[in-house]
Amino acid sequence: MIARTQEEIEILREGGRRLATYLNELKGMLKPGITARELEARALELVASGGDTPAFKGYKYAKEKEPMPSALSLSINDTIVHNPAGQSGDVVQDGDIVSLDFGLIHKGFYTDHAVTVIAGTKRDPEDVKMMDAAYEALAAGIAEARIGNTVGDIGYAVEKIARKNGLGYPKNLSGHGVGKEVHEEPHVPNFGAPGTGEKIVEGLVIAIEPMFARGSGDLKVDSGRTGHAYRTTDKSRTAHVEHTIIVTKDGPEILTKV
Repeated sequence: MIARTQEEIEILREGGRRLATYLNELKGMLKPGITARELEARALELVASGGDTPAFKGYKYAKEKEPMPSALSLSINDTIVHNPAGQSGDVVQDGDIVSLDFGLIHKGFYTDHAVTVIAGTKRDPEDVKMMDAAYEALAAGIAEARIGNTVGDIGYAVEKIARKNGLGYPKNLSGHGVGKEVHEEPHVPNFGAPGTGEKIVEGLVIAIEPMFARGSGDLKVDSGRTGHAYRTTDKSRTAHVEHTIIVTKDGPEILTKV
């Protein structure tokens, strides 16, 4: 989406602020013993309290046969994205590395946001290293979202962090345009070459979302419990973080923040 009016920008800002507030509460609930279904129930309550609509529930991803049945995606350890919280049956364990991915429709406009946290005890320093690298890559990618740059500049910035830390990254999933739909053009991969891909212009609204793995980063769709979740083929643990941003003449503005 290219946001062209101040009204559109203000709606996106408010939607992003609400989404960040809701996800921050869900993040605070993420303790050993909590169930994915409890988090899904609270996510739905939060969205309803604001008179808004969850963006993911009922949305059909291009590569998936059935619509997403949950509002919240909760992905644990070797699961990286698209694990529907209301259907997974997961119970968070001490030391799990967990991604929460959540989207909101506020007054017809979409925002998208994800965090990764370690539940309870930070048992494995390599998990901490990967999680920290994901947040570093998110900041680096956002910094490149400036007028005149390209999506390749964003991908290159993210990829550099992955390579520096010896991490894998998926080639078949990416960030994306957002605003009028959950997923729009352009694709914003987590790898690339400087100066390549679509040009970044003022008003562009995109979701930048580094996804890292301690292994190769190769993924498969789990055809078992939910039929939606992407898991690493080598069972390596993962991290996924995301912000929705708008490109302004003064640089990138993070919309999904409190």
